[in-house]
Formats: sequence, C-alpha cells, structure tokens
Amino acid sequence: MAIHIWWIRRDLRLEDNPALHSALNGGHTVLPLFILDPRLLVKASENRQYFLFNGLRRLDEDLRRRGSYLLIRRGLPEEVLPALLAESRAEAVFAEEDYTPFAIQRDEKLARIIPLHRFVGVTVHHPSAVVKPDGSPYTVFTPFSKAWKSLPLPQPLSPAPLRLPEPPLLSGETIPPALENPYFPAGEAEAVRRLEAFLESSVYSYADDRNRLDLDGTSKLSPYFRFGMLSARKAAALTIQKIQQTRDPAKRKGAETFLNELIWREFYNAILYHFPHVLQTAFNPALRRIEWRHAPEELTAWQQGLTGIPIVDACMRQLRTMGWMHNRGRMIVASFLVKDLLINWQEGEAWFMRHLVDGDPAANNGGWQWTAGVGTDAAPYFRIFNPILQSKKFDPDGHFIRRWLPELEKVPVDYIHEPWLLPVDLQHKTGFKPGRDYPLPIVDHAQVKERTLRAYQKSKQGEGT
Repeated sequence: MAIHIWWIRRDLRLEDNPALHSALNGGHTVLPLFILDPRLLVKASENRQYFLFNGLRRLDEDLRRRGSYLLIRRGLPEEVLPALLAESRAEAVFAEEDYTPFAIQRDEKLARIIPLHRFVGVTVHHPSAVVKPDGSPYTVFTPFSKAWKSLPLPQPLSPAPLRLPEPPLLSGETIPPALENPYFPAGEAEAVRRLEAFLESSVYSYADDRNRLDLDGTSKLSPYFRFGMLSARKAAALTIQKIQQTRDPAKRKGAETFLNELIWREFYNAILYHFPHVLQTAFNPALRRIEWRHAPEELTAWQQGLTGIPIVDACMRQLRTMGWMHNRGRMIVASFLVKDLLINWQEGEAWFMRHLVDGDPAANNGGWQWTAGVGTDAAPYFRIFNPILQSKKFDPDGHFIRRWLPELEKVPVDYIHEPWLLPVDLQHKTGFKPGRDYPLPIVDHAQVKERTLRAYQKSKQGEGT
C-alpha cells in the first residue's frame, strides 16, 4: 500500500482536513508528520509554543486511538522532507496551504524538489478566489465581505476518520513538555466544544455583548483557528446555518455579526497574501513617515500595565496572565500606545506577538494597522479613542478593571475609571491614595490629541522624515 506523508503545519485536527482527506484517498497509508522548524520556534511566544506542544500531544492521542501516531522530526523542512520521503518510501507530501510570506517562499522552494500537494484550509476560500471582477485584490472590507458571501461554501465537510491505516514505525523526537494554559486547553475536542457551546447560546447576543469587557460575550476561538484545531470552514458553515434557522431578527443579527468577524479574519489573510510588505511597513504609503516618539519609559509602563489608566492597564495585565486579550481591549490599548503616546504601532504589534496564544501574523498586523489608521480600510487617523469614555461604555461598573487591578478594589465605582480624581475625604475613608497605591496617568489624553494629529498630518503632507 502506497504511503503519503501528511505534513501538519496549521491544521492540528482530523475533522474537515482537506490535506488529510486527500492523502487518504484511494486507500493510501498516511504518515502524520510535524516538523519542529527552529526558524519558526524562535519566533513563537512561550504561550504559543506551549499551546502548540499540548495541541500536538492531543493530536497524537487522537491518532493513536485510530491506529496511527504522530511522527515528530526537528530541522528544516527542506532537509527533513526529502530524507523522510526516501526513508519511508512515501510517494508524496500533502499539506494545508499557509499564506504568510515565509510559508509561501518555503513551499515554493519545496515544490521544486519534492512532490508537494497543497490544499486550502487555513481560510474558507483561497485569497485569490475572493477578488474583484478584474482579478485585483480587494482592499476594503465591505466589498470583500460581499464577494466572500456570494461564493458557495466548499462542500461537504469531511468527517474525522474512524480508523487510519497503520503507518511505518519510525524514530522521531518526543513532543516537548509544556505547561497547560488553564484559559485555553489545547486540542481539537476543546475547540469543537467551545464552538458548539458558543453557537448554542452566546452567538445570539454577540452583536450586543461582544464589545463588553465585563461580559463573557466572545467566542474565544482565536487560538484554535490559529493552529487549525478548528476548521474555519466548519465554523462558517455552522454560523450560516444558525443565520438561516433563526427567525428572531435580534438573534439573527448576533450570528450575522459573528460571521462578519470570521470574514475579517479571511480579509486580513487575503491582505497579507496579496501585500506581504505589510509585515514590514504601513499599508498606506502616506503614513509611513510619521515621526514616532522614542519614549522607552512610557513604552515599558504600557507593556507592564502601569500607565495609570485603569482600562488600559487591566487589558495589558489580562494579556500577560491569559496570553489573550478581549478584542475591544486590543483596540483600546493599541489606540493608547499609538495615538496617546505616539509610539510606533510596530512596537505594540511585536509585544502582542511575544505574548499572544493566538498570535496570527495576518490578524495581529491587520488589527494594529487598523487602529493606528495606517492600514487598509483602517480607522481614520484622526479617530482617537478616549480611553476613559471607552472604559465607562464597555466596563460600566468596573468589574473587568477590578478583576485585573486588585489594587483598585477599594475605589468606589464612581471613580473606578479615573481613580486620580478620588476626593481627599474618600481617600482617607477607603485608604486608597492615587500615586501611592496606583500610578497617576502618564499622559493627559486631552493634551496629546493635537500632538498626534500634527504628526499624522505632517506625514501625509510628505514633511516627515
């Protein structure tokens, strides 16, 4: 029986896996393989490494229950794969396509030296399939979304195989040990459980709750999409099914809003595919000359959650603890770094990639460029979030702030968003003193707004350096 290598990259799942399904076609024996590429591991945050390693462990368990196993090899794929093809006498390699510049270059090089078959799976549709009538890529989300929705979903979803042909037993590396993230247990089973639970209830209130920091109103599926423990196609198909089955307009709006968020993920993958230079510079050429401030102490305060702005600090501490941050929080802290402190958005992008479990180059870069106002279809550069108003709107009673900033526990709700305004008599009564028990704000939002607008306008006029 001929052997096919299933090269696992960002598809740690058995259900709806086009690469695995195609490798099995015709009754072939499949050799599941994951390569520990040192070039990628050195770039991955500890949180992502742990999540990946635990995900590999779960996948190996799933494979063993079906009569197979996961082979782990360490090295460069350009060296590992040709050697393994010879060792195992396999006919070809099957893999899910990835759209980062590194992955595209790697795969094109490999395709010249080995039989490599690639399949769409990171996204529902290949980025080249969602384009304008003239073949050029979309750079604005709304028409992209409309075009995406006009395409039929690839059908059907392939189920996880019940049994797998036993592959040859080859020596390999052991999966590195890793701590389990209690907030995000790894594995396909957990990913599917979360999706089903979310679509059973929370999706119906998603339109109203998704921006509330104090509510559990989001899916928290991003780490599972990042490593393909969950099929993007399955998530989209089940969400569309909910939209079609729901008669209540308010509930349907929740499911429609969630589908749009899934399409935003597709959009940013398409942007990275068509415009790979966005990983190095702003998409908008007119805003590549902004004179950013060099303010290491303020940057450190932002990173450590010590800016004196409670909502910013709470979000940054959530990131350090969970390896994840609420999407509204990501916008608030990004706007504060870029628009209030006038620090380069790429500093924030790098800090997020250093800590996020779901650190996806396309989504992270797209989100930072959007908030900074320098990306494609970005927020206008003159839109500057007021962090205090954001805090009062999306954490009205301060529950989120108190969870992550225990030093503000005694501050009354009327001052939880601006503890520096706490009157002296209440300071004595509560025992809380601004500046002693919690930092004073490192910046006055009202005063720095004009500074930021001048810097952006100067760049647009070509006067920046």
